[in-house]
Amino acid sequence: MTDHPDLPPSGPLASLGWLDFFAEQREPHETGLVPMRIAMVHRSRLTGLSEAGSVELTLPVHTNTADFAVGDWVLIHPRTRMLHRRLNRRTVLERRLEGSRALQPVAANVDTLFIVTSCNADFNQARLERYLALANQGGANPVILLTKADMATDFDVYRRQAVELQRGLDVVSVNPRLPAAARTLASWCGVGQTVALVGSSGVGKSTLVNTLAGPGQALPQETGGIREHDAKGRHTTTSRSLHAIAGGGWVIDTPGMRTLHVSDAGEGIATLFAEITELAPSCRFRDCTHAHEPGCVVQAAVADGRLNPERLIRWRKLLDENHDNTPASAGPRGRRSVGR
Repeated sequence: MTDHPDLPPSGPLASLGWLDFFAEQREPHETGLVPMRIAMVHRSRLTGLSEAGSVELTLPVHTNTADFAVGDWVLIHPRTRMLHRRLNRRTVLERRLEGSRALQPVAANVDTLFIVTSCNADFNQARLERYLALANQGGANPVILLTKADMATDFDVYRRQAVELQRGLDVVSVNPRLPAAARTLASWCGVGQTVALVGSSGVGKSTLVNTLAGPGQALPQETGGIREHDAKGRHTTTSRSLHAIAGGGWVIDTPGMRTLHVSDAGEGIATLFAEITELAPSCRFRDCTHAHEPGCVVQAAVADGRLNPERLIRWRKLLDENHDNTPASAGPRGRRSVGR
């Protein structure tokens, strides 16, 4: 049943990330269908990965491949390879493209999101916060990976600024080119675990995918350098794909997302800025904007040094952006509402 030798033969379903969460979704009449994981999403076709290997799936008429994400679990007819249906996702990373009302799935059933940034001009707290909101909203565990640390004279400053972005956030320094990177990240990349990588172009995502996958992969990811004057890179990954990790897990590489429009991420933002959202209910006024009202405990925290004023500015900006980019939905009694 294997059509694509470039994807390695896989083992038991559990090693692919199959969990009781997915098994419990199968109806009695679906026991004869084969679970597969989406390994590649193309414009008009999907590649699935099962215990037996990888195959190109047969799609029902009018199937929109944009509705599927790498990492999705689907049920397939064993003889015709016809896609029957997609199982509900345990986690999903989504973004809204500018001008679109629908969210686009970036990756599905991801356990850990590696947010990759360099210790140079690429490092930007506001952009990192957008990626963190994406991970929080989708249910993935975020980890920030700092690259090019050996080229930075003030690495401790970069690390401190990253750690301060969210409570309990893991921040790790890695050199994507060295095998030691795989050992450093091994606790997130065990058998059946799935990680995804996001970040700007040129920060080392594709190089890290190659390092995690090991020398045995048949089709390494293309890699490219960055421009020295502004630390910006060129896109070398043009489509999302699932790669086996030498330690038994799976990694999803994604095209560089230099611009990430935050929307439908109210809960993710609340988690990201927990030090603000926990204070807000104690303000004197329920609709406090935390700008000038008397009895504002958020402003009091800024005044006495407990809260960084820059965090408050970025929180307000991200909240407004989320509000503006989230299409209104029908609320109680037909009212139009947008979650903030």
